[in-house]
Amino acid sequence: MRHRKRTAKLGMKSQHRRATLANLVCSLITHNRIRTTIAKAKEVRRYADKMVTLAKKASLHHRRQALAFLRHEPAVKKLFDEIGKQHSDRHGGYTRIIRIGQRIGDAAEIAILEWTGTAPAAPESEDAKKKAAKAAPENKSGSSAEPKEEAKKAEGKKKAEAAK
Repeated sequence: MRHRKRTAKLGMKSQHRRATLANLVCSLITHNRIRTTIAKAKEVRRYADKMVTLAKKASLHHRRQALAFLRHEPAVKKLFDEIGKQHSDRHGGYTRIIRIGQRIGDAAEIAILEWTGTAPAAPESEDAKKKAAKAAPENKSGSSAEPKEEAKKAEGKKKAEAAK
């Protein structure tokens, strides 16, 4: 029986799962927001909240416990210096999950995982991104194509006036 043994397997062996979750928590600490599947986001939330709890206690022992799990010193430094202090007045619930739709390739449910101290992100669907890309076509240099078209029209008008 598996009573009270809640662990999302995520289709990985235990070493791979532990490394993946640690990397996702490090990314969340570093970037303040990550985009991942809902199953991974729910599992990462558990560990991220535990890391913030360690950061709020802020002793050398707790810093070493966080470093043992994360294995990334800059992330631990940011966790203890910024994020722990940012959430010092909260008693849990340090992260939020915002569902944003399905991934195009395999239709997996995608979510944004972010800290609660930030403003919530507006969920962007894949259709909205495609429409925005079609509305503003870009050339290879990265700037939009509209100013060049206007410049060509202006040159055409100047040539027509010069011909008269």
